[in-house]
Amino acid sequence: MSPADERYLLWTLELAERGRRAAAPNPVVGCVLVRDDEIVGEGFHLGPGTDHAEIAALRAAGDRARGATAYVSLEPCAHTGRTPPCADALTAAGVVRVVAAAHDPYVEVDGRGFEWLRAAGVEVDVADPASPIGVTARRQNAGFRTAVTLERPHVTYKAAVTLDGRSAARGGDARWISGPESRAFVHALRAAAGAVMVGIGTALADDPTLTARDVDPPAERQPLRVVIDRGARLPVGSQLVRTVEQGPVLVLVATDAPADRRAALEAAGVETAAVASLAEGLGLLAARELQTVLCEGGATLAGGLLQEGLIDRVLLFVAPRILGDPAAPALFGEAFTPDAIADAVTLRSLEPLRIGADILLDAWVRDPA
Repeated sequence: MSPADERYLLWTLELAERGRRAAAPNPVVGCVLVRDDEIVGEGFHLGPGTDHAEIAALRAAGDRARGATAYVSLEPCAHTGRTPPCADALTAAGVVRVVAAAHDPYVEVDGRGFEWLRAAGVEVDVADPASPIGVTARRQNAGFRTAVTLERPHVTYKAAVTLDGRSAARGGDARWISGPESRAFVHALRAAAGAVMVGIGTALADDPTLTARDVDPPAERQPLRVVIDRGARLPVGSQLVRTVEQGPVLVLVATDAPADRRAALEAAGVETAAVASLAEGLGLLAARELQTVLCEGGATLAGGLLQEGLIDRVLLFVAPRILGDPAAPALFGEAFTPDAIADAVTLRSLEPLRIGADILLDAWVRDPA
């Protein structure tokens, strides 16, 4: 690809982000139409039932789309779902070349969009999946791609630690390790997430609400708030229960959880569901078309998820604090304890970002297919 191709593809990725909060369960997608080195149309996908990015860009371009190159962040669809196939619309509009940042793994597409275009005489180029643009494009739709390929949501574990790696004080106090800028960043993450998850230990110790607050623009909807609570111990007087009118709360309990405790939570407006494992719980969320989970739990839940291979990304806020207590909890507790360095989880990438006085370490455990 030429430098110009890469530049336009990067712009499609930026456009796609404008649909971040509303596109799910569809992927975020951006499209740019270029003719004679001039952008003649651009668009992005707003959400299910609305124009796909390619259609929005074609509408903006009008007759200028004929002879143009279409740059798209994701392979154009080749099937009729809530909207007609974009591959057909591009060929009908006279587009002569399509450059895509990534293929679409959805079973109804999965290369068929590219095949349709090539069969119609349209030149097709796709970024190398291992290239920076290819990796970024796949990560951009990590939730969609994980749901399609693994049949579970993409799980991001968010935590804050002191410089010596402690996620809370010995007695469980974790407020506030990170600074206000980091906490504001987390609220933006919640606003884009399908679900926010904690364990009962965090729910009891911190009494959080887990809502997305003070974000600009305001959150269009609140994420599903999920508590992993084997014994249905969440108090009916907790913030999560008392704020159920602000957003739904789901408590995932063990199959032998006390019926009276479940009934009390349900009487207060909280949904409960019995699952046998963390994987089954994530499968239940996937069945509801929830593609992204932001886990804000403590060491017990995080260690359990890591042990079962269910963490895809880690966002770790490192604060300029030293606790100095060897008995204070570490990041993943004792659930994941490999015997040798060779058995450790090796990250795909690790990138630092300064947020206020903290350093955010963005670590990808696995890249989406």
